[in-house]
Amino acid sequence: MDLQNVLSVASKDFESYRRKKSIIAYTLGLPLVLSVVFSLVVQRDIAPSVQSGAGIDSLNLGLESLTYFFVVFAAVLPTSIAAYSIVGEKVEKSLEPMLATPLSDNEILLGKTIASLVPPVLTTWLGASIFMVASDYLLRGVISYYYFPNLNAGLMLFVLAPLAALFGVEVAVIASSRISDVRGANQLGGLVWIPFMVIFILAVEGNFQFSVVNLSLTSGTLGAIELILYFVTTSTFRRERILTRWK
Repeated sequence: MDLQNVLSVASKDFESYRRKKSIIAYTLGLPLVLSVVFSLVVQRDIAPSVQSGAGIDSLNLGLESLTYFFVVFAAVLPTSIAAYSIVGEKVEKSLEPMLATPLSDNEILLGKTIASLVPPVLTTWLGASIFMVASDYLLRGVISYYYFPNLNAGLMLFVLAPLAALFGVEVAVIASSRISDVRGANQLGGLVWIPFMVIFILAVEGNFQFSVVNLSLTSGTLGAIELILYFVTTSTFRRERILTRWK
């Protein structure tokens, strides 16, 4: 595998995304909107609750749940990009010329994975950073210390969020091999939020704690699942199948 070829594929996709304002607005806008909305939640609900006597467990649950929500959207955001990168380019007749080059299937797939993965992860980090800074500003006078950054948030954002984004990309690639239009691939790929939302609901109901151990186990389990999905995606992404059988 030639790294230069991989980066060339990724660079081509990055350039293509720049011309798609909807992708830019979706990928950048949603994390920023979340950061503002969640900051308002801290200001209007969490800070007054702490001032009225709510315990540290309530504070932890509130802030960690909001932080974890960025993981949920890190899984969802790449699906649209990955779906466009494969199905969208096939519909627009811009995928076949690349498939006709000497590039290997793995080089094309890895390049497209990088291009689909990097923007959502970066914007997720940006939105989460804004939220954490705002939360520290709003809560500093209430709890007398800066809540962020902390180890749990670091595991969520720098380990679990990238893994969640990669999971979204892999599912989108598999979905794109079975769907002939971008909207259908988006809808099928968008189902990746379900397992992450299950964890969120369990945490809100008190049946799951965002502890270092639990987050590490969740990340390890997700990594193992993605290893399996890797073999599925590499077996699915075959140029001759894309050129002749994708209907």
